[in-house]
Amino acid sequence: MEWFDAGVNLTHARLDRQLESVIERAQNAGVLNQLVIATNLREAHSALELCQRFPDSLHMTVGVHPHDADDAPHDLQQQLLQLAQSPHVKAIGECGLDFNRNFSSPTNQQRVFIEQIEVANELNLPLYLHEREALKEQLSILDRYASPRLPRLTHCFTGGRNAADAYSEREHWFGLTGWLCDERRNHELLTALPWLPKQRTVLETDAPFLLPRNIRPRPRDNEPAFVPYIGEVLATHWDLSVADVAKLTTANAHRLFNRDKMLSQA
Repeated sequence: MEWFDAGVNLTHARLDRQLESVIERAQNAGVLNQLVIATNLREAHSALELCQRFPDSLHMTVGVHPHDADDAPHDLQQQLLQLAQSPHVKAIGECGLDFNRNFSSPTNQQRVFIEQIEVANELNLPLYLHEREALKEQLSILDRYASPRLPRLTHCFTGGRNAADAYSEREHWFGLTGWLCDERRNHELLTALPWLPKQRTVLETDAPFLLPRNIRPRPRDNEPAFVPYIGEVLATHWDLSVADVAKLTTANAHRLFNRDKMLSQA
C-alpha cells in the first residue's frame, strides 16, 4: 500500500537529527510522499534544502503560522513569491488564526493571514490552514479575500459537525491526524467523521506531534512511518478496507498537492 503524509514538521530538531532514518522508515512503511510544513520563513528555507536532498519523496509549504505573525517581515509577500518559484512548493501556509494562545496579536495574525491569502490567489496554490478558537473570524477573512475556487486544506481538523459543515460548504479539504486515534479527546471529531467529504480528505501525521495512541509498543516521537495507524482507525469508522483508505487518501493528496504529476499521468 502507498501512503502520503500530507503534513510533517521535518525541520523540527526531533526529526531532523535522524532525517535519513525517518525517511527510510517511512519508505519501508509505504509512505512514499511527505509534505513538509513551514511555519515561518526560516523553516521554509530549511524545508527547501530538505526537498532538494530528497526530491522524489518530499514536497513543502511556505508560509507563516499565526504564532509567528508578530515576527513576519514587511516584505513577506515578496519573499513568499520568491520561495514559491521552486517546484517543490505545493501550498501556502501553515497560515490562519489562533486565538487560543495569542502568541502573536490578533491584529497581526489577521494582517499576515490576508497577505498569504493574496499570495495563494496570485499563484493559485492551495492554502494550508491552521485555526484554533477563531472559526468565525477565519471564515470571514476567507470569504472576503480568498478566490472562491482556491483550494484550501483545513490542517489537523479536530472539530465537530458544525465546523465540518462550515468548511464543507466552502469546499475545504480536511487533514486528519493522530488526534483521530486518541480516545481521550476525539469525541467531537468522531461526530463529524461521517460528514467529511471522502474525496477531499487526506492523512497527515503532524510529526513529531500527535502520536497515534494505537501504536504498540509506544514510541517517543511521531514520524511519517505512522500514517498507516491513522488510516486503520479511519477505515474502521468509514467501513472501508485499510487498502481502500490508503488508495483514496493518497490519490486525494496527489490531486491537491502534486497536480503537475497528476496532469502528466492523465
